[in-house]
Amino acid sequence: MTEPVVIGRDVWKVYGTGGTAVPALQGINVEILRGEILAVMGPSGCGKTTFLNCFSGLDDISRGLVTVEGTNIHTMPDAKKSEYRARRTGFVFQSYNLLPILTAEENVEMTLLIGGRPAKEARARACAILTQMGLGDRLHHRPAELSGGQQQRVSLARALVARPAIVWADEPTGNLDAEGSHQVTGLLRELNHQFHQTMVVVTHDAEVAASCDRTLHMRDGQFVT
Repeated sequence: MTEPVVIGRDVWKVYGTGGTAVPALQGINVEILRGEILAVMGPSGCGKTTFLNCFSGLDDISRGLVTVEGTNIHTMPDAKKSEYRARRTGFVFQSYNLLPILTAEENVEMTLLIGGRPAKEARARACAILTQMGLGDRLHHRPAELSGGQQQRVSLARALVARPAIVWADEPTGNLDAEGSHQVTGLLRELNHQFHQTMVVVTHDAEVAASCDRTLHMRDGQFVT
């Protein structure tokens, strides 16, 4: 049986205090299995992005327990948590978050350089994964010279190049047309099969969710059946 890589127990996230307190997550219990692609769906404002941020360690929780690969990420010192995220997790965002002054190749290799990889290895791995994603002829193009779908593929390459244990994707097809969305969804599936990485995909898109192994639906900060 496949083991869970992420476990959440009675996880709450509350913004504000007293009479102005707003619970964004309300007692979440969840297990995410190693190697699966999990879709998280729900209406705007239901807590999907808060779930991603809290379970990936980008944001603190108010109470409860979140473990990733057996480690309680919310008891780590900030420096150790940042190091863990850089080494074991990857992030893909709707807005791409590419550095505009860097080429596609430089945006991707930067992840490895920050992680301490030698420059020659970082350049070779960045080139290889971008070529695999059909961007071999766009290595030296800056983000402004790429289409939305191409920018998102660069973002995916950046998230995956260090071969993290888990990839967190927040609306990765939200800014793409139907063709670009289909391409990115196919790449997620292909790379999941190739590298056996766990992927959590927050999405509004039913087609994206249908391509995942499992879908959880969120409403008012809780998963519902």
